[in-house]
Amino acid sequence: MNGTSTDRRAAARQSAPHTTLVVLIPAYQPDERLPRLVERLREQDPGCAVLVVDDGSGPDYAGVFATARARGAEIVTRTVNQGKGEALRRGLARAASHWPRADVVCADADGQHTPADIAAVAARVRASGRMTLGVRRFTGPVPLRSRIGNDVTALLFRAATGWALGDTQTGLRGYPAGGLGWLQEVEGDRYEYELAALLRAHDLGMEVEEVGIATVYEPGNASSHFRPLHDSLRIYAPLLAFMGASLAGFAIDWLGVMVIVALGGDLLAAAVGARLLSGTANFLLNRRVFRAAPGTVGRTALRYTALALALVGASYGALWALTGLGLPLGLAKILGDCAIHLVSYTAQRRLVFREKA
Repeated sequence: MNGTSTDRRAAARQSAPHTTLVVLIPAYQPDERLPRLVERLREQDPGCAVLVVDDGSGPDYAGVFATARARGAEIVTRTVNQGKGEALRRGLARAASHWPRADVVCADADGQHTPADIAAVAARVRASGRMTLGVRRFTGPVPLRSRIGNDVTALLFRAATGWALGDTQTGLRGYPAGGLGWLQEVEGDRYEYELAALLRAHDLGMEVEEVGIATVYEPGNASSHFRPLHDSLRIYAPLLAFMGASLAGFAIDWLGVMVIVALGGDLLAAAVGARLLSGTANFLLNRRVFRAAPGTVGRTALRYTALALALVGASYGALWALTGLGLPLGLAKILGDCAIHLVSYTAQRRLVFREKA
């Protein structure tokens, strides 16, 4: 395995057949809180395996990882920093191969997730057999960027999927045994991986549980490696890309309706003609947004056409109803298509460009 070395003695120590829980901790340049967390986890549940992925922290942090190993963790070391998403994928692959019957709970290395909360998430996964999120309560002295970031992401996520999740950015997540394969296929090497995993879970029709956890932040959140602008753009990229493509299609659609009506066409002709123009542009753009596989143009085009026809009917119905209430044509078009946009996003992710699980 390129760039990776593993402490095989720790693996042998933790790979007993009775292991039913793996706590996976991606770590980049951690401090003494990491070995302290490992120690408390092993004290709380001696039968659990603690798997730490050193994501290229460098030689200056070798002592921290050595202490974590001495306290019972298995350490997978990557020589180059490749991001939290890649560290999670590597750890999940190792957990699936070494402990195929164990549930996996992912936690952060910076002390934000307490052993009690990790245990609570593990218990819910074991009881429900479902993906489980540890949901933070954003009350008290929470950094403003964290509060706003979670609220914005939750709002965008709900608009895109219909899922009203309390905390879409939590790093405390539990996954049931035997169901880790799809997580290794989720794209995103850094912080965007976790939102992409939720979108993928939604696409696959999974159900998600939530468990309330403590919200722990150090003053200034100094140990965080999150870069607000750069990493936020990566997190929101899948949603923003679709919104950009949809905005372009919306502009073409709106202009098409206005021009066709101005030239003497009726509402039905305007709705159909404009949607043909915008639909073609939107299809080509969204094949890139959803990363449709090469060679699937014909198949996805048929599904997209069926969806587009349904949306044309919905758009015409909305125009007819809203203009009948006395709204101007331009405003009626905007209001009707705002609702249709949300349906379109979910349908395209789940039905048109969906990959096989």
